Amino acid sequence: MRLGKIYRNYIRNNLFIKVIFVFAIIVNLTIITLSYLLYNLMSASIVNSELNNQKQAMDRVNRYLEQKYDWVQNTVQDIYRNDLLASNASYFLRHPYNDYVQYMLDQNYAGGNESAVDILSFLANRMESDPDIQNVLLYSTEMQQMYVFNSNGPRKLYSTNPTRSYIPEVMAAEGPIAATPNTWIRKLIGQWNPQLYSMRSQVNDKNTLKNIGQMLVYFDAGMVNKALEQSRTPLKGTILVLTPDGQVLSDSSNRYYGRVFPYMEQIGSLRDVETLDEPSYISTLTQNKAGYIVVGISPKSVVAEAYAGLKRTIILISSICIAVAVIIPSLVIFNIARRTNRIVYFMKKVEGGDLNARLQDSREDELGQISHSFNDMLDELGRHIDREYKAEIRMKQTELAALQARVNPHFLYNTLEVIRMRAMSQGAEDVGEMIYSLAALFRNSVSLSPENTLGEELEMCRLYLELFRIRYKNKFAYSIECEPEILNIPVFKMLLQPIVENYIVHGMESRRKDNRLTIDAAKEDGLVVVRIRDNGKGVEPGKLKQMMQALNLPEAEQGQSFGLRSVHERLRLVYGPSYGVNIESEPGNGTTVTVSWPAPEEREEAKNV
Repeated sequence: MRLGKIYRNYIRNNLFIKVIFVFAIIVNLTIITLSYLLYNLMSASIVNSELNNQKQAMDRVNRYLEQKYDWVQNTVQDIYRNDLLASNASYFLRHPYNDYVQYMLDQNYAGGNESAVDILSFLANRMESDPDIQNVLLYSTEMQQMYVFNSNGPRKLYSTNPTRSYIPEVMAAEGPIAATPNTWIRKLIGQWNPQLYSMRSQVNDKNTLKNIGQMLVYFDAGMVNKALEQSRTPLKGTILVLTPDGQVLSDSSNRYYGRVFPYMEQIGSLRDVETLDEPSYISTLTQNKAGYIVVGISPKSVVAEAYAGLKRTIILISSICIAVAVIIPSLVIFNIARRTNRIVYFMKKVEGGDLNARLQDSREDELGQISHSFNDMLDELGRHIDREYKAEIRMKQTELAALQARVNPHFLYNTLEVIRMRAMSQGAEDVGEMIYSLAALFRNSVSLSPENTLGEELEMCRLYLELFRIRYKNKFAYSIECEPEILNIPVFKMLLQPIVENYIVHGMESRRKDNRLTIDAAKEDGLVVVRIRDNGKGVEPGKLKQMMQALNLPEAEQGQSFGLRSVHERLRLVYGPSYGVNIESEPGNGTTVTVSWPAPEEREEAKNV
């Protein structure tokens, strides 16, 4: 409601405000659209840059893990390249430890000064070459025993009896080269560090190529983060190294160690953004040899921080551009509007009768020329009035005074009163009552007041109906009911009488003896509702539809319910299109005409709003 009032008062009839408003909308939409496109373009570039940084970090992690994979493979290959070392390794994996010790003593004794190459010493030296190694495990398939090297402890030999553990089954099962340490092996060797991943390699007999054991190497997963520290750009998000079944080999956020990664289905999706803990960008890199997957996860909210400053900068620059693009043209338009409004103001002064008003504008632009032409027009108009219109006005005033003198309402009132008294004296009381009603109706119609109270309007209807009641005697009757609280509300003249007259002309049947008309006025839901019912012949549906359509036409055809249309049109003009006249009728069952408009207090509330 308030916006509607602002529009009516300041925009609807103000051309320059409309121009500024439309111009501001165009400028705002243009700058906002360009800013939005620029923001999307630059933010997408930043997102791509961040994702590229993440992929580079993933490549570093992958290269780091490939080095560990190569370390394990190269260690086994070095064993195969040295025939004596390969033979000692085969003997160790296929005989009890005490037999291997005796075997090595015999080799050293037989070799003299040349010591035999010990597979255990070889692996211990290799382990010292890489500080990331926590354990090296050499498992014998035939002996079902495991020799364990510890980075910070003594070496131990463990028996993996299948009656006490599932380690033989675990070692016999095929699986990826890269994996997390098995729980049974952890329990056996007492290694519970959660941040470990393992690389394994089969150990075969060099001569028979039969599998005789396996070598497992446990690496510290926390050292993977060193590969990420080499980047100059801080990593936004998380780098994970996963097995195909979701085991976590490495986690830069330290959140998922010791459990299966819960979003493996989303990792395999082809979409750029998936919902994990929150919507995130996902990149994957698969290492086919070792069988692990490097996954990069960058939450959208974290990546968005990279271009948060860009958003503020674009908003600031756009706001400045909008302000400059709107304010400067608005100042120019306001100056033109001020000069135009001054011209309009002087035109209204002239319209009010001040023909001496003159515009003072020394500029030579279009508005200045309009001002000069306006002054010239007033000068010419003044001369024209002096020559012609003043004489004509004096003549019109003389003719009007003569007409008013001839048609004096008081003369008519007095004449009707003399006729009425004469009829009463002669015993024609019904004629006297008819003349009295006619005089009252005439007095009301020529009075200068544009309004009546509802009670006065109903009284005029009563006087009008009384004329016809006297005329038709016992063939016509009427009744008028009105709630006392609405008797004094103001209404415009001739509100109800045209409807009553419409019944007398079109609805009443002079041959019937039970013609009846009722008028009921009441207040319902904040409205004043007047219902005029009759028991006349009614209206056919097709004609009723035409009558309702004719009520809403700007100009009804001659004879098409002019009185009804006049009442309906005045109500809508004064109170709005929701009010007016409604007609309901059935052939043979009479007609009901309903007139409604807002009660006075409701109209006051509407004005206040």
